[in-house]
Amino acid sequence: MTSNPYIIAVDGYSSCGKSTFARMIARELGFVYIDSGAMYRSVAQYALENGLIKGDSVDPALNRELDKISVQFVLNRDTGLQETLLNGRNIEKEIRGIEVSAIVSKISQVPEVRQKLVKLQREIGHGGNVVMDGRDIGSTVFPDATFKIFMTADPVVRAERRYKELVEKGTPVDLQKVIENIKMRDYEDENREVSPLRKAHDAVILDNSHMTIAQQMDWFREWWRRILENENGN
Repeated sequence: MTSNPYIIAVDGYSSCGKSTFARMIARELGFVYIDSGAMYRSVAQYALENGLIKGDSVDPALNRELDKISVQFVLNRDTGLQETLLNGRNIEKEIRGIEVSAIVSKISQVPEVRQKLVKLQREIGHGGNVVMDGRDIGSTVFPDATFKIFMTADPVVRAERRYKELVEKGTPVDLQKVIENIKMRDYEDENREVSPLRKAHDAVILDNSHMTIAQQMDWFREWWRRILENENGN
């Protein structure tokens, strides 16, 4: 068995349930879970709060602000869920809203932002066994990850899931706008110049359009069993 840390990369389209899936994998295996998307959303929130979004563009002045941005994760002991801190302030609710969702893809296209966050993600990942989800974890951040999963689902199914999540959190939102946001995110993620959304050549596709989370976990367990057996020469 390898002495190197196990790294499980969960990539894919927005609102596929990557975070929920990755959290459950981490919990079951006792690994650390890292939500890379929350990092980009945190930078987007900072840009919104500091007037660095001009129309539908990111102000280049954001690059000079990056050293002022600190992103950390803390465990909410009441809920058992990981929450995101921006410069020590809990912004978990804000970064899940439609306003941040509308600009986060543009934020992630800024090369300096990606450089800063990829460096941080690698530092975290090499520190121990982790499950990390995002858009380019298996293709760019950890090309040698132990197991790479690429998640996809029908855009309308994803929009309905996102809509339900926002409504349950008390966020007023229009379903049609969520659908439009999902499709826009897909296009921008696939066509950005820096680390576009791509399935790594050795990633396994998981289309969860019609799967429950329990079925997805069964799918994962079977694949993980095969990986460990292959690693041990069985």
